Amino acid sequence: MVKRILYFENPVFLSLKYRSLQIRFPEETGLELREAPIEDLGFIVLDNPRITITQALIAALMENKVGVVTCDSVRMPTGLMLPFNGHTLQSKVFRLQAEISLPLKKQLWKQIVCAKIQNQKKILECEGLDFAPLDKIANSIKSGDSENCEGQAAAYYWKTLFPSIPNFVRSREGEPPNNLLNYGYAVLRAIVARAIVSSGLHPTLGIFHRNQYNAYCLADDLMEPYRPFVDKAVLGIIATNQDISGLTKPIKGRLYGISVDDVLMNGIRRPLMAAISQTIAGFVQTLTNGNRKIPLPEVPVYATL
Repeated sequence: MVKRILYFENPVFLSLKYRSLQIRFPEETGLELREAPIEDLGFIVLDNPRITITQALIAALMENKVGVVTCDSVRMPTGLMLPFNGHTLQSKVFRLQAEISLPLKKQLWKQIVCAKIQNQKKILECEGLDFAPLDKIANSIKSGDSENCEGQAAAYYWKTLFPSIPNFVRSREGEPPNNLLNYGYAVLRAIVARAIVSSGLHPTLGIFHRNQYNAYCLADDLMEPYRPFVDKAVLGIIATNQDISGLTKPIKGRLYGISVDDVLMNGIRRPLMAAISQTIAGFVQTLTNGNRKIPLPEVPVYATL
């Protein structure tokens, strides 16, 4: 089941009533009280410093594995609250995750990098751009990506992806559409992190990412082949000739909407949020049943605007 994402950008009072999230607006707005069943939710996003949320509601959200995303003063997602107990076999899965062998890590990372580059290639192909160099790179990936094919592919991909933006450079602090990419990747990271915790995994124990200051190393690993779906959404936004200098409500709505975008997995279309759950379930299977391959997404063929 694909869970709902509720985004709050105006002052509201959020509380719990009969297993539902109750939304009370300031009197001056004239808006009526609203409710949303907690069991239907995947995330709530708090994007206003005047939002109030009760402890009872937070506890109920954590109990139902609903992520709570907070945003900073420039309205970028900056924090994520997830439950401690995401799964009944959590301690067992943590132990297996911590003991995963180096050869298996290298094999899994090769699969992840290959899927990411193949999806980047599909984006370029659907956009009518030259994708041949990515084909060559994808076919030369070794165990653990020892020759950094991911970096080689990224250098070509970002140089090619936005032909209407001369000399585009992918950088967190760079010119638009870097702001859209940053926001979309933050949304994607939250979706992946929630699914990881719900599966009993620890988000800090990664496959490739190891930064001691990063609490979401595994999320950063498993989101890699899904990043091109954010890129695809950003290309669609640019194609509509919207002003991309800022993160408007329609732009944010589209980026949160990646959760229901079509993903191909084993030849079957499914929403991105469901595909991520399947990828993570497959990773758990590598820990518990010795499977050597995890299900990874494919970008379906699409038509440009």
